[in-house]
Amino acid sequence: MKKPFILVTLLAATLLSAGCASSLSGDTYSRAEAQRPISFREGQLIQVRKVRLEGTKSNIGTGAGAVLGGVAGSGVGQGRGAIVGAVLGAVVGGVAGAATEEGMTREDAWELTVRLNNGESLVVVQEVGQYDRYVAGERVRVLTSNGKTRVSPYAPTAPVPSAAQ
Repeated sequence: MKKPFILVTLLAATLLSAGCASSLSGDTYSRAEAQRPISFREGQLIQVRKVRLEGTKSNIGTGAGAVLGGVAGSGVGQGRGAIVGAVLGAVVGGVAGAATEEGMTREDAWELTVRLNNGESLVVVQEVGQYDRYVAGERVRVLTSNGKTRVSPYAPTAPVPSAAQ
């Protein structure tokens, strides 16, 4: 009775922790970036390519899989057979858990090549955001804050109305 409960609890914890990764998209900011100066440069996209960001490899999946596999494997046989089953189950579960974690946290991303107004070119890779639609030739801003660089669409500022109007 305890083994199924432990297995379900560990599996739920693994799935929840895998979903807690922070976003790397251009439209998501960390709390530390709020109310901090962010410098930006303007440029033009010269190439847009869809790529994949590999998933996380935090050992959470490996550990949870090893525990689940070990518990499941210990139910095979008795005595030394249960010990061997637990060890083999832990190894197989650890490998499967690591692969599951990496696969569940893999994300689509953009590889954005930008030619800045000063002639410099750079490439930024960022997770695909909910509203991202980049096209080569489009004007963009390249924002830098705390060592992180992101690309966002260029939105020219609206003219400020004069006091006489």
